[in-house]
Amino acid sequence: MADTKVTGAQSTPAFIERLDVFSNKDQGKTVSIVNGTMQLMYYESLLQDSVMATVTFADSGNSIDKKSALEGLPIVGTEKVIFKIKDNNEEQIEFTFYVNKVTPVGDQTTKGLVNLHLVSKEYILNDEVRINKRFDGKASETVKEILTNFLETDKDVTDIEDATELNEIPGQWKPYYTLNWLSKKCAPSDVTPGKTAGFFFYETSKGYHFKSIDTLLSQEKKKSIIYNETPDSRGANIPEGYDMKALTFSKDNRVNVQEKMQAGFQSTRIVLFDPYTCKYEVLNPKATGDDGVEDSLKKGGKELPVLNPEFNRPGENKQFSRTTYIVKDTGTLPSGTSQQQIEKSKDPNFRPELITNQAIMRYNQLYASEIEITIPGDFSLHAGDALYFDAPSAQEDTKNDDIDRQIGGLYIISALCHLVNAEGTYTKLNLVRDSFGRTGKAREGKNESGKPATPTQTPGVQNPYQRTVSRLATDTTTAF
Repeated sequence: MADTKVTGAQSTPAFIERLDVFSNKDQGKTVSIVNGTMQLMYYESLLQDSVMATVTFADSGNSIDKKSALEGLPIVGTEKVIFKIKDNNEEQIEFTFYVNKVTPVGDQTTKGLVNLHLVSKEYILNDEVRINKRFDGKASETVKEILTNFLETDKDVTDIEDATELNEIPGQWKPYYTLNWLSKKCAPSDVTPGKTAGFFFYETSKGYHFKSIDTLLSQEKKKSIIYNETPDSRGANIPEGYDMKALTFSKDNRVNVQEKMQAGFQSTRIVLFDPYTCKYEVLNPKATGDDGVEDSLKKGGKELPVLNPEFNRPGENKQFSRTTYIVKDTGTLPSGTSQQQIEKSKDPNFRPELITNQAIMRYNQLYASEIEITIPGDFSLHAGDALYFDAPSAQEDTKNDDIDRQIGGLYIISALCHLVNAEGTYTKLNLVRDSFGRTGKAREGKNESGKPATPTQTPGVQNPYQRTVSRLATDTTTAF
């Protein structure tokens, strides 16, 4: 976890180092839109295949060849954009985007406003590529091959988690569709089969990622954030053990009981038929209860949502809110020589009883609790990172400094947006987790009680008590 604190003073406008747009017709012809940029927004998300950005700039009549950039370059779509921005803590994002959409906002005789929607190169290539190959072995290796050989990316693909084996022939599918389809078919290779499943495929400015839900929830926190209504005073009032204070905070309990039950977030049923043996089987995997798997899951909080036991229905295969029907593919696509394929003719290619409904439950559980915070711009954070968050407990005592033990604890960044404009630099974070109840500490070895500790003193900055003492010491007026 970083030792450098991020303070409210660092929400001043950040430095846009480079925004160069390259012509499609003449690659040597470029125009910089840095000086005309009025607003820049950068996006990452677990549910988004590509990094995206939007740039709004004033397009003057002398941007290039005494014409506007829109006309003189011209900008029509798919232009390469070299993008480089730096926050006030010297953290930077450098990325090569491509123009996906051009939207003129307003036009005058000498200038106009233009909004550019920017995406990664692979996002555009995805519509031109079809998967026409058989894949054998671990799904994680299939992910790497699709990225490197079909999308031909030169980005980092090392953060691909080891996953279960799956032989498959995509039916002329697009790469992104195939990668997201694989995400739902995978379980971590280092966990007991049948306990958990579900991966996310997503992109950040650091490269591509293929990570299981449980791995995301078991990682070390990158930073600790606290929210309260006391100004941070350039770091003097940031409690010990925390890296920054949130500027805004809102919470949302995402457990709409009917919607979650229909999605199957805690109890499901799967009906299986094996055409090879004509075996019909009904299973009832659960996340909670005596026969559930909650204790084996990696959770952000103490426990999954506890529902009223009045709605429990005892008995085999009676308590479920969603049913999945699967025809098993026993003996399909065996790998190896002809003899090896004959020997594997009775083996299942995919084990839906161990993965399908387990993935359904985990995806829905992850979004059980969501909070949204705004912090001073921090470009070191990325989708998929773990953060520790605390907020004060709402109690009758207005001087109370206890923290909320229901919502506090570890969260995963589901989505983020960096905003840079003339007013400042801010990062908005959507944080999610599968459970409720605070576990762990903001920083190991500190904050043992869970309460905000003595404010950390930033050199050269006085805390409120010191300022009061200093003022009284120099005040020559008569108090009485």
